Amino acid sequence: MGYRVAVVGATGNVGREMLAILAEREFPMDEVAAVASSRSIGMEIEIGDSGRKVKCKSLEHFDFAGWDIALFAAGSGPTKEYAPKAAAAGCVVIDNSSLYRMDPDVPLIVPEVNPDAIDGYTARNIIANPNCSTAQMVVALKPLHDAAGIKRVVVSTYQSVSGAGKAGMDELFEQSRAIFVGDPVAPAKFTKQIAFNVIPHIDSFLDDGSTKEEWKMVVETKKIMDPKIKVNATCVRVPVFVGHSESINIEFEREISAEQAQDILREAPGIMLVDKREDGGYVTPVEAAGDGATYVSRVREDPTVEFGLSLWCVSDNLRKGAALNAVQIAELLGRRHLKKG
Repeated sequence: MGYRVAVVGATGNVGREMLAILAEREFPMDEVAAVASSRSIGMEIEIGDSGRKVKCKSLEHFDFAGWDIALFAAGSGPTKEYAPKAAAAGCVVIDNSSLYRMDPDVPLIVPEVNPDAIDGYTARNIIANPNCSTAQMVVALKPLHDAAGIKRVVVSTYQSVSGAGKAGMDELFEQSRAIFVGDPVAPAKFTKQIAFNVIPHIDSFLDDGSTKEEWKMVVETKKIMDPKIKVNATCVRVPVFVGHSESINIEFEREISAEQAQDILREAPGIMLVDKREDGGYVTPVEAAGDGATYVSRVREDPTVEFGLSLWCVSDNLRKGAALNAVQIAELLGRRHLKKG
């Protein structure tokens, strides 16, 4: 016996990826519904490479009663209106937006990092998926935190345009084409030209000069891992289609060598260590795209602090940063609570 699963926002990048990963991982489903706005009614969405297609249903008229799990990838606006309705109907919501992440009654889950926190889902019948840049970072940090205790993290991100949705990917493509043929370039989705450029600005600015994306990395890391960890983030949009990269500097409470860290990361769940000190002995977004792993490279000791390491972390933001993590949460929920399949 399998689950009845609804994917809300099924026509977007993350929603389509959710459908593909459900099929790829053979998630036990008796039925799957592709749900989107009314303008997508009747549109056929293929479920990964399975050859199976489902027709989109309208979110405005969808009845969540009798459905077990709803994977929301519809943004904060629709989620605010429809997630509570789904939860009240007895359907467990796994939400990819930022709306519920810092709600104390909603668990914020990365299954490799804090699986036990999922037990709190019954308070609201809602589970939050973290920000894409946070998700991959905490996967890399957790085994090191367990080993030596992390005091402080300084991270600089190199985030792909797919994090801004299809409009961001289209803008990079169109601007690149325009530059090659000599046409004028006008920013629309981003605040400045993204093609052949980097933009140190993701989401809105806050009063202290940081951006909301940077704030998310700080507060989400504390909620998922440990409220005592200090985090300072600089988030940058780069002209890459898929895959976020991060340069992470870590200060520990206890001594840990680069070699010890490599051994720990090599055995840690969800991580692929690719760390050869030679040309090409590291992972870039091109290699990570389409894969579910969080890749770690360039692990080395930081001589500027007493117990410090630096590392490079890369992951497909549409997968581990969003869709895959949501499906893994659904798998965890099934194993611990729903008991089907």
